[in-house]
Amino acid sequence: MSEIISVKNLTKSYGPNTVLSNVSFGLEDGQIIGLLGPNGSGKTSLIKILTGLINDYDGEVLVGGRKPGPVSKSYVAYLPEKTYLASWMTADDAVNYIADFYDDFDKKKAMNMLDLFQLPHKQKAKTMSKGQQEKLQLILVMCRNAQIYILDEPMGGVDPAARDFILDAIIKNRPEGSTLMMSTHLIHDIEGVLDSIIMIGRGQLLMQDTVSHLTQSGKTVNEVFKEVFASDWQF
Repeated sequence: MSEIISVKNLTKSYGPNTVLSNVSFGLEDGQIIGLLGPNGSGKTSLIKILTGLINDYDGEVLVGGRKPGPVSKSYVAYLPEKTYLASWMTADDAVNYIADFYDDFDKKKAMNMLDLFQLPHKQKAKTMSKGQQEKLQLILVMCRNAQIYILDEPMGGVDPAARDFILDAIIKNRPEGSTLMMSTHLIHDIEGVLDSIIMIGRGQLLMQDTVSHLTQSGKTVNEVFKEVFASDWQF
């Protein structure tokens, strides 16, 4: 395997507030990676840098061998944490819009997934629940034939009973050999599919390891996470 994401000495600040401080790591392609950390740890800022939404930072970032930007967006599929659908769009409208925008989008597959997820084709986004909107956005991302998938809290607004179904849909619709990074608080729900993890706290890289090595002691990823961030919940 080769390195698909390379981050060296990455620092990002908003005015006097430093949200990422001298972060360095490399990720091999073909893996499922968990990006883990409490709220305010810098995960979303890191994701926005990797996807080319934030360009003013110090350090070097390469995604698929290129600096994040217009070219990398052609092979990186990104699911943001917040809803981005226009209120007037129906599910069908959203599918048609993405199909026009990305050459690698599988429209037929997306239409089939709308039925699989039990999403009404003609319902407008503004009348959908948060869970329905998140399912629709997930379909729009996972029906691209991308090289890299970066998902920010893909199951944050999904009913607990549906999480296994959603996770299964993510894994099954990920093209063979592609790289998948998921940021999530729901570690227990996803740790069974992860190959490796990155833990970020207060803007710093605290841990990077494979799941197989991390769990050799008999602890789960969730248990290790709680140990690493125990001080963050002490007052």
